[in-house]
Amino acid sequence: MTVMNQAWLFNKGQNYQSYRMLGAHPSTSPEGDQGYRFAVWAPRAEAVSVVGDFNGWDSSAHHLKPYGTTGIWQGFIADAREWQRYKYAIHTRIGEILLKADPFARHAETRPGTASMLYSFENDYVWEDGDYMANRQDACAVGPLNIYEVHLGSWRRHADGNVYSYRDIAQQLTEYVVDMGYNAVEFMPLTEYPFDTSWGYQVTGYFAATSRYGTPADLKYLVDTLHRGGIRVILDWVPSHFPRDAFALARFDGEPLFEDPDPSRGEHDDWGTLVFNYALTEVRSFLLSSAWFWIDEFHFDGIRVDAVSSMIYLNFGRPDAEPNALGTYEHLEAIDFIKALTSMLRKHFPHCIIAAEESTPYPGVTTPVSEGGLGFTHKWNMGWMNDTLSYMEADYYARGQFHDKITFSMMYAFRENFILPFSHDEVVHGKKSLLGRMPGDQWRQFASLRACYMYQMSHPGAKLNFMGNEFAPFIEWRYYEELEWFMLQYPRHREMQDFCRDLNHFYCDRTSFWELNRSWDGFAWLDPDDRENSVFSYARINRDGSELIVVILNMTPASYDSYRVRVPKRGQYRLLINSDWARYGGSAFGGLDGEHVVFHTISSAISKRDDNNPGLYERVTNASNGRGDSQVQPFEHESDPRAMSNNKWSSQYPVPVIDMPLPPLAGMYLLYEGDA
Repeated sequence: MTVMNQAWLFNKGQNYQSYRMLGAHPSTSPEGDQGYRFAVWAPRAEAVSVVGDFNGWDSSAHHLKPYGTTGIWQGFIADAREWQRYKYAIHTRIGEILLKADPFARHAETRPGTASMLYSFENDYVWEDGDYMANRQDACAVGPLNIYEVHLGSWRRHADGNVYSYRDIAQQLTEYVVDMGYNAVEFMPLTEYPFDTSWGYQVTGYFAATSRYGTPADLKYLVDTLHRGGIRVILDWVPSHFPRDAFALARFDGEPLFEDPDPSRGEHDDWGTLVFNYALTEVRSFLLSSAWFWIDEFHFDGIRVDAVSSMIYLNFGRPDAEPNALGTYEHLEAIDFIKALTSMLRKHFPHCIIAAEESTPYPGVTTPVSEGGLGFTHKWNMGWMNDTLSYMEADYYARGQFHDKITFSMMYAFRENFILPFSHDEVVHGKKSLLGRMPGDQWRQFASLRACYMYQMSHPGAKLNFMGNEFAPFIEWRYYEELEWFMLQYPRHREMQDFCRDLNHFYCDRTSFWELNRSWDGFAWLDPDDRENSVFSYARINRDGSELIVVILNMTPASYDSYRVRVPKRGQYRLLINSDWARYGGSAFGGLDGEHVVFHTISSAISKRDDNNPGLYERVTNASNGRGDSQVQPFEHESDPRAMSNNKWSSQYPVPVIDMPLPPLAGMYLLYEGDA
């Protein structure tokens, strides 16, 4: 494509690969001189020059020329060489000279330096993931998705406290993730950023892999290594806002350019950042090209789009915001950009996961654009996460008061294609670690967290856990030091890691846990109403009905020698996994310490009293499933739903049950093995 066509598409907001035209590229002059060609968009600049190591940072040495009326300035410098630093000297209308990093730079110097660096990007790495790439499935294809979220600078560090490079960490991270049973890694932002404390969410280089951990080729090696281990790789990407740093995008040509010129729309005071001007076509080309760049050039398998709620609402963090032309508070231009983004990725990279961090009930987030939705492939289920952690933080004997926090998620579980996240945001800023949120002594804390993970893994939706969750550190995450790996010297943490490893592999191997994630066909409450005991039971089933798993969760330290659990079918149920097993640090209550435990249903569940709630008066009330009606959805027996309240079985409601010990603070998965 000619430069003219590239520039025209850039101005129209339709150039998905504008990084091929803009930025600094190795080139040869008509006279045969080797150097670099520079191009930058600065439409209101009076003049633009390039300064750097090759000219003593002299703003009068190498001036660029305007390319027609495109707002683009370009030129060739024969003295420029790879690894040299450079910036653009933007001469503004009011006589300022602003030194700006290249918005399209492929590499940058490591903080505290802020200059861009010349880098020969093309052919800098030979990929070895051809087989993996050829076999990638559609992002919405049926399959397990179990994500390990990683902050690269604090997963592991050298003994002297220095970070590992992309290349140094690649093999050990891949081996660990594969061993632990995750099938995807999501990296917190690796786009260049100046401030460590931002964790990467205040981006200054949308086309530059942060040099903290090495070169672009080193990052490609990391992605390549994960791919050769069969691991998907997702990048946290931030098109919602950017920092005010004077060397970067803010007021790039002396006036608002990348940011919305209206301060009421163009600033996030709570975050101290600026908001992109989504109405400006060139800004759209810039952002769309950034997404394309990471998927195409670095072989990422997806992006997680940060802070989507802040994009789609004008009044997000702005109580005094003005409505749009329609009188509502939707940011229409941002929504249009999101649809353009997801449409582009779905068309050209159908394998690409496009996950939205979106915390409101905005409809149709994962509905295709062609059907009126935003077009994401997945959405983080923030409601599920908040309700679950709120419930798990409650005192054990008060959990009955918050019973609905567990059952409520099924009211909306199938409205979107959800990811269930226990992310970095839940283990910082005084929230405590996940283990620290659990009440009681240490034994109860560990047992409660295991039960919480059993709930997460069996609930409809893909899974995401932040690094460290798998061995339950006591302290919050600290971005400036490595995880507390030394805690694995202690049995409880080692047992938690073993438990999470087994649970992860179990989830990926069991089709009933993910094959029908978006339909009631794969889920049924068995008893959602045992509020008195804080016990929940439900069933998961796969598409062809060949695998039926009953899930039982006891969320208090109370144990039961005999507890009756309603099951979907008569026959034999084998215990597959029990979070109370001794090898996981559990109590091994009731002789259930092993995989060879089998339960048989009682042929007719007849009881004139409430066996699970002795002393309570008998009552039969309407049960309610997640849809808000009274249909319990048994797989085999269309029994009267009035039988489904607090396990109160009576002779007029014959349903199959199993009578079993119930361990304290435990989850159990039982596999139906037929009518033996």
